[in-house]
Amino acid sequence: MSDRLLIALGTSSQVPTRERNHNGYFVRWDDAGLLFDPGEGTQRQMTHFGVAASDITAIFLTHLHGDHCLGLPGVIQRLSLDGVAHPVDLYYPASGAEYVQRLRRASIFTETAVIREHPVDAPGVICETARFRIEAHPLDHTVESWGYRLVEPDTVALLPEKLEALGLRGPVVGQLKRQGFLDLPNGHRLQVAEVGRAKRGGSFALVMDSRPCAGALALAAGVDTLLCEATFLESEAAEAERYGHMTARQAATVAREAGAGLLVLTHFSRRYRQTDGFVQEAAAVHPNVIALSDGMTVPLRHTVHPVRSGVANVVRQRS
Repeated sequence: MSDRLLIALGTSSQVPTRERNHNGYFVRWDDAGLLFDPGEGTQRQMTHFGVAASDITAIFLTHLHGDHCLGLPGVIQRLSLDGVAHPVDLYYPASGAEYVQRLRRASIFTETAVIREHPVDAPGVICETARFRIEAHPLDHTVESWGYRLVEPDTVALLPEKLEALGLRGPVVGQLKRQGFLDLPNGHRLQVAEVGRAKRGGSFALVMDSRPCAGALALAAGVDTLLCEATFLESEAAEAERYGHMTARQAATVAREAGAGLLVLTHFSRRYRQTDGFVQEAAAVHPNVIALSDGMTVPLRHTVHPVRSGVANVVRQRS
């Protein structure tokens, strides 16, 4: 079974609380480790919740407000301290380059890790591997902010019984998968769809500090899991608008209109001690919803049918 998890390293917004650290989200996607918006204390949270520096293959900053990036210096220095051998890619808004340079060299240390910077200045694909691509789309905050979307390509799962009926086995099966067709001895060109079924690729999107906007909808479109900020409840909608944030209801409306599967709420204002109200407000619009707490893990898998919010098999708490 593939190892695909969202690990909540921190779920508070501007100010941490006794229960919630500043932002920080880690996505394990098979052999990739994607760290999003490391706020203060992220390095400790990683240790507490089982994320090693060597697990990180890429870091993504949505914007350069402190609660989304002040953990970057410690994380980058930890990469060198732990002797991480592989390069780590760093994606951030191009307009924040000056701040990123300050963060990277916030104190004296011996840098041995290879950090490859990728300033983001246009929407579209910013990273593409053999297994997935990552897109960026602009959000609507009080400063330049970008959201990120991971999409795995669709594939075809070959059906053993159909292969056996045609006497196909061994290297020719691999050839069929690689090129999408196979020329048979009888002259027929066998298309891979004739002996397989379509398998939709997985997907995940992260929408942090933003008002509802076209970029949020583009990021959330059809994804299995949408991690979305919900700083306020609807009773504070005017405040959310003023400071460039969403309410739980607005996040749920984005998820519903975009056809997202599981909606995962986070980035809660310190004024709220409980998140039951967030789930209730969002569930009235989009029934497949949970609220994160620090240390929670969410399996990243296909979400085809709506489920009751907070069901036990959707999420588990890390000890």
